[in-house]
Amino acid sequence: MNTLPIYNGHRPMVSSSQLLKRGERLLEPDVYRTELAGRAAVVKDYRRYRGTPLSPLARLLVRREARVLRRLSGWKHAPALLGTVGGLALGMEFVPGHTLSAGAQEVGHEVFDQLQGALARLHAAGITHNDLHGTNVVVSAGVPVLLDFTSAWRSPRWLRNGPISRQLRRSDMKNLVKMRQRLTGQSPSAEQAALLAEPRWVQAIRNLWKRLYRHLKRQPAAR
Repeated sequence: MNTLPIYNGHRPMVSSSQLLKRGERLLEPDVYRTELAGRAAVVKDYRRYRGTPLSPLARLLVRREARVLRRLSGWKHAPALLGTVGGLALGMEFVPGHTLSAGAQEVGHEVFDQLQGALARLHAAGITHNDLHGTNVVVSAGVPVLLDFTSAWRSPRWLRNGPISRQLRRSDMKNLVKMRQRLTGQSPSAEQAALLAEPRWVQAIRNLWKRLYRHLKRQPAAR
């Protein structure tokens, strides 16, 4: 890879026209467009964590995402990995097009049919995306391309039929069905709804988390 833009110790020094997203939350990278090896690229940059206690976690995120993209090399529904730099920055090809969130008017059923097939193939390879929403899908020349594999998980073969892996796949498909309904008006069939219904143990965990969250939110007001 080519040298990344100059870094001042806190933020990458790139022009505002190149910066796509500034990382503000914990372990959220700066994301910007640049050119790497003569190709238009997107870089996810965690270098502000260099020398901090969070550096090992940032490096782990880069390694995990690079591993998934390497596994998906040559697949038209994922960007090509261009490489990593210093363990804290990851470069991938820039995919031109519009996100499902930004281009709702132009999205037809055929795009979602492709996306459903792509997701099924991803799951068959033991990989779940785990962060599927409109801003993480770009439609490029009529082809949906999945972005941001930071949260992706590849299950070992012996775990792929376990309850957690099944729930992760179910969650991916539920997000796809929700996007399809919102953008095309197509509701899930009765068969799809039955397949995507959450088991009781998931509902119990979700309800427990909601109660805990509401309790924590009340604490500052009570003091």
